[in-house]
Amino acid sequence: MPATIDETHDPKLESWIESANDPSTDFPLQNLPLATRVAEHDGEVWQSIVTRVGDSFVNLNHISAIAEDLGLDQARWTLFDLEDLMTSGNWPAIRKDLQELLAKGNDTLRNHAEVDEIVIPVDDEELLVPLPIGDYTDFYASVHHATNVGTMFRPDNPLLPNYKWIPVGYHGRASSVVPSGVAIRRPKGQLAPSEDGGVPSYEPCKLLDYELEMGFFVGRENELGEPISIDKAEDHIFGMCLLNDWSARDIQKWEYQPLGPFLAKNFASTISPYIVTMEALAPFRCEAEKRPEGDPQPLKHLDSKANRESGGVDVMLEVFLSSAKMREQGMEPMRISRGSFKNMYWTIAQMLTHHSSSGCNMQPGDLLGSGTVSGPAREARGCLLELTWDGDKDNPVPGTQRTPLKLPTGEERKFLADGDEVILRGYCEREGYRRIGFGECRGIIEPAK
Repeated sequence: MPATIDETHDPKLESWIESANDPSTDFPLQNLPLATRVAEHDGEVWQSIVTRVGDSFVNLNHISAIAEDLGLDQARWTLFDLEDLMTSGNWPAIRKDLQELLAKGNDTLRNHAEVDEIVIPVDDEELLVPLPIGDYTDFYASVHHATNVGTMFRPDNPLLPNYKWIPVGYHGRASSVVPSGVAIRRPKGQLAPSEDGGVPSYEPCKLLDYELEMGFFVGRENELGEPISIDKAEDHIFGMCLLNDWSARDIQKWEYQPLGPFLAKNFASTISPYIVTMEALAPFRCEAEKRPEGDPQPLKHLDSKANRESGGVDVMLEVFLSSAKMREQGMEPMRISRGSFKNMYWTIAQMLTHHSSSGCNMQPGDLLGSGTVSGPAREARGCLLELTWDGDKDNPVPGTQRTPLKLPTGEERKFLADGDEVILRGYCEREGYRRIGFGECRGIIEPAK
């Protein structure tokens, strides 16, 4: 079942870390996202679990070391790394402990001799991928994205027969998942021959694209051969992040038949450094996207009353683009798209259930991507392949008819140029609750070697 709304979501909760009380912050006391920080101390490099509160990191490993001094349950607070925390089942109780320690009026931690080593200024460059990612699977769960792309290349048959029956996905490359801020090298690969029967070329990608996605982390394993039921799927999902699944469209076009994406997707995928836990997202759960009349309903193993009523997550997602020339001229990044994750055809629970339905054993730290998040309006298209395309399902013009984005410098983009920086942002808002944000997921394109 999805996490429930309780006292930890009270919008009146405030912190003695004053920046957490700013209504515009992504990181109020009701959020408490988790990340892994790296820092040097006495000549040694240390990694620690941190949460972010306003403009500060709070070191959970350090709190663990002095748990008894702070009146905390020592057994609950025995922490080693983020995977240990995820699998312990203790996060809901630790979340409440943290809120109490950091709440305005509670001076237990605030007056502790080591508080300045525990509560420290934010430096996003110190954050790593939250935890080692054992496996990465990317889905194709937006019917709007799938329909747009299908219409470009198969106007008479945009959606293949399986799309509305299963969450389509592919196995991605875990080793090339990188944290926000890491530069992305333009990939090289084979491009299709310019004419039938010709010879392909090996050269830098010309049609480099971003993909706006959400990622979610498996927090509990299942045994090999034991599928996760739709009723239990939410118990295995720990939290969510932003995900940019960079895509080399010209390499993809040549290689995708008959087995799907390979080199076009394996060179880099960027995630935001914070895992926003499902507890923090409880107030923003919503109905799963209602299927249009005539669409098949999910098979029994992919359907439940709870999933229909609260399987969606209402996250507003935005994409910004900044060219090298824009930065040289001191211009702010330009927002190029905006849409909501609630418009997905398949829910996160359905994706996880389907992934395990063959008996596949999911493991803590596995990352699952939603696929490109696109909505029904042009401004909600989640990649340049869609944004610059002039057609839609009611006007299925060939995919080559494109109108480039116009940047404030006068530059134009159909696909990404070297020096371009793509920035993803996401947040949840609902009347009666504090805004919950995901921070940023950013990457800048470097030339191919």
